[in-house]
Amino acid sequence: MGILSGNPKDEPLHYGEVIGCWAYVGANKGLISAYQTFINHAGDEGLKKLLHEAVDMMKDHDKQIEEVLKENGIMPPPTLPDRPTCSADDIPPGARFMDPEISGAISINIGQALVSCSQVMGQCLREDIATMFAKFHADKVMFGAKLLKLNKEKGWIIPPPMHMSGQQTKE
Repeated sequence: MGILSGNPKDEPLHYGEVIGCWAYVGANKGLISAYQTFINHAGDEGLKKLLHEAVDMMKDHDKQIEEVLKENGIMPPPTLPDRPTCSADDIPPGARFMDPEISGAISINIGQALVSCSQVMGQCLREDIATMFAKFHADKVMFGAKLLKLNKEKGWIIPPPMHMSGQQTKE
């Protein structure tokens, strides 16, 4: 197959791989900034721990992807400055994000990240890029499981109507 044979790192990225990598890093950088803000607002220590874990995970993912982009002559999206830290007590109650709001936003982001990773994996021709995004997907799955457990423990989930198979509703 010519240019698509041999070592995947010697193969060129196609445009789908480029935009998938670039967009993933760009989204992560925005989320890192948002999560650093959420850390300032969060009151629950378990939620703060997960926010720090998410920031570290996204920074690690970005580092790996940025290396690939740079090796292929592509400038990654700019990095936003780190947010300063403060105490949640310094934020007026009406201006503060509440823990269930923060957890809900992170839950949505995890779902979106899983879809993004799957999309990049599905369009890859380079095995190394597909494998890297498969690892990111697995990281997000594990993180999502921890977040789901915290959401259940804290009662932050608002479940949709539950279908009780075989049971009749009484009027």
